[in-house]
Amino acid sequence: MLANPVGAGMIVRVNDGVPTELVHYVVASTGLPERVAARVVADIVGYFDETAEQFVRRRHAELQAREMRNAEIWRRLDIELGERPVAAPSFTERQLRRIVYG
Repeated sequence: MLANPVGAGMIVRVNDGVPTELVHYVVASTGLPERVAARVVADIVGYFDETAEQFVRRRHAELQAREMRNAEIWRRLDIELGERPVAAPSFTERQLRRIVYG
């Protein structure tokens, strides 16, 4: 989110650790304005900033809300964890249950 308007129509630019080189790549490859590209990159980086445990808890709740059974959820989580850009460690079904239920 953009922070603190300074005056009418003026916005303070905040990097928030977004890789500048990646923003420039997105601008060049999509034609988006730099400010929009920075926001898109920040959103994506933030999405993948979860720990494996946070991801498991969030996805379990989402899939359970769709009335999926745990057996299918554990299989799906195993696949999804392996597809993340920085692959999470491989968890057994028991470890996944312990992450979710303690």
